Amino acid sequence: MHGHPRDANRSFDAALQTLRGSGQAAQTLVVAPIFPVPADQAGRCSTPGVPAAQPGDALWTCGSWLAGGDSRGARPISSFAALDALLDALARRWPSLREATLAGFSAGAQMLQHRIGFAADAPPGWRLRYVIADPGTWLYFDPSRLAPVATGSATPDWAGCLGAEGAGLATGCRWQAVPDAELAACPGYDDWKYGTRNLPGTLGRSAAEARARYAAADIHRLEGALDSGTGRGTAARVLDKSCAAMLQGPFRLQRGLAHAAYEQQVLRPTGARSFAVVPGCAHDVACVLPSAAGRAALFGTDR
Repeated sequence: MHGHPRDANRSFDAALQTLRGSGQAAQTLVVAPIFPVPADQAGRCSTPGVPAAQPGDALWTCGSWLAGGDSRGARPISSFAALDALLDALARRWPSLREATLAGFSAGAQMLQHRIGFAADAPPGWRLRYVIADPGTWLYFDPSRLAPVATGSATPDWAGCLGAEGAGLATGCRWQAVPDAELAACPGYDDWKYGTRNLPGTLGRSAAEARARYAAADIHRLEGALDSGTGRGTAARVLDKSCAAMLQGPFRLQRGLAHAAYEQQVLRPTGARSFAVVPGCAHDVACVLPSAAGRAALFGTDR
């Protein structure tokens, strides 16, 4: 699944590079969908080499597809339902398919992670897996947020408590719930698309239903070890810096680590989970997915 610049060609190439050497090429179909945007808006979210919208296409805005928004026109369809329809079409076209891994990077990962709890049931006989890599923000299913703190302190210390290149919490640090006063200072922090309060009715499920489905899903998460800070290759300029986003952590790597801690301590999932930090990679799908950790997430032996 492409990122905000709708770079489906780069996502497709990264998936093919990951496929090489996996031993799965003979039985694997790679599909890179794209959410079309009207030509007069596409300049803000387009990549050279990606097809422009065609007559009759469902059309979204540069940002609406990220959170399950409806397409424009007389027959609107949500971006989540569009992916459901794609899976159904693949099942009809190739009846021998039995498993789908939905992988997304950056904005595409954000869209997929938000969709999991609201997706339609998989085609009969299918197994669904998800690979979520370097999203800008995460969907939480509880009002709590976690931050790292050092022993004897109640103040979050993102810089001091994280090891080199996301190796984990430093000695003497722990994940602790963000104080209620800090949460209260950020009205709307738990509203959709950061949380499950005030869900759009078009999503079709309650917060409790979505939480249960997400907890039971098969999800594998990746974070670039260098996707932190404002340095070269971090795409920090386009990172969501709203109050709700900053409660999840200052940068993508920290937000991924915090959400992994939230899943372990609060959500307590029943479905398969893995989490890996990819050494040497910043915000680059061509580095993260073809890595050893990326290949293991996409073509793991957990099947």
